[in-house]
Formats: sequence, structure tokens, C-alpha cells
Amino acid sequence: MKRPSTAWTLVIAFIIAAMVSGTPAGADIYMSIDEEGVYHFTNVPPSEGYTLFIREPKRKKLPDGMVSRYDHYLKEAAREQDLPFHLLKAMTKVESNFDPTAVSHKGAVGLMQIMPDNFKTLRLKDPYDPRENILAGARYFKNLLTRYKGEEELALAAYNAGPKVVDRYQGIPPIKETKEYVKRVFMFYRLFKE
Repeated sequence: MKRPSTAWTLVIAFIIAAMVSGTPAGADIYMSIDEEGVYHFTNVPPSEGYTLFIREPKRKKLPDGMVSRYDHYLKEAAREQDLPFHLLKAMTKVESNFDPTAVSHKGAVGLMQIMPDNFKTLRLKDPYDPRENILAGARYFKNLLTRYKGEEELALAAYNAGPKVVDRYQGIPPIKETKEYVKRVFMFYRLFKE
């Protein structure tokens, strides 16, 4: 196994520092693969040959303690659904940036961005209640994970784009938002585990 490049190490350090400080990274991440197959990551491409790897949207500053504020609910949901705690935390980060009042342009609500037509099925009475929302999102993700036989990438794609779309393409759909969503969740999953 090859050691991560210095650029990759710096990107990880930058993102961790931003998360710990509560300041969003707010930078696109670019990737290049050299002749030896070594991956290089940077937020400032030094030359041509780098392609966009992850687009980091601008987010509002997180108040101190926000990154771990809902850990007790996430741990409860992880135990209840037998899911990795850090994966649920990464989903919450990407879905709402830990904002329990978040509402997407499509109408998804709360920390785990639950769509209103799923409230009844997921037994979600108050979508703005952090505990209820996290437990409902974890139930939904567990259902998707079971549906896709434990394949986390497909379950995440279905969480973002909907299972009908994933079924239609029989894999991660060729939708930019969904591809970036899956990448970003896995990126934060790795970071939160460190």
C-alpha cells in the first residue's frame, strides 16, 4: 500500500482543522494521478492536469461544540440500527452541516434531511427534533442498506437520489450531486474515524 501524498495529508489536516475550529473548509479539492499511480490532492492546483474531486459548498460557521453536539443521538441511532456511528455522523454533516432547522430546496427537513412524504413511514412526528430526525434517518438508511445488501455506496446514493433512481441505473446514478454526495460522506466518514 502506498503512503498518502504530502498534498493529501495537508488536505486532510486542513479539513480537520476547519471542522475542529467550526469554520467550514469552503474550498474545492482537486486531484491528480502521477505516472506512478500516486494520488495528489490540493485545494490550489499548481498546474494543469488536476481535476475537480470534491466541490465544497460555502457553509455558515458552526458554533463551538456543534460538530459533537448530537453525538449522543447519533450513537443511540447507530446502536439501534447496527450502523457505524461515524458514518451516520458523516451523513449528518453532509446533509445539514449539523443544523437541525435546515430545509433543502426540495423540502427535506432537519439534521438528516428527511422528505415530508417519508415522515409517516419513518414515525417522524417532529422533523425539527434532533433525536427524532436522527433516529428516523438512521432507520431509513438501514432499510436502504438492507435493500442493497450492505453496499454502503448504493445505500448512500439512494438516500440522496432515491431508491427508484438507483434501481433504474442499477448502480450510482450519473447525477453530479449524487456522486459528490457519496464522495463527501465517505471523506467525512474517514475524517471522523481518525
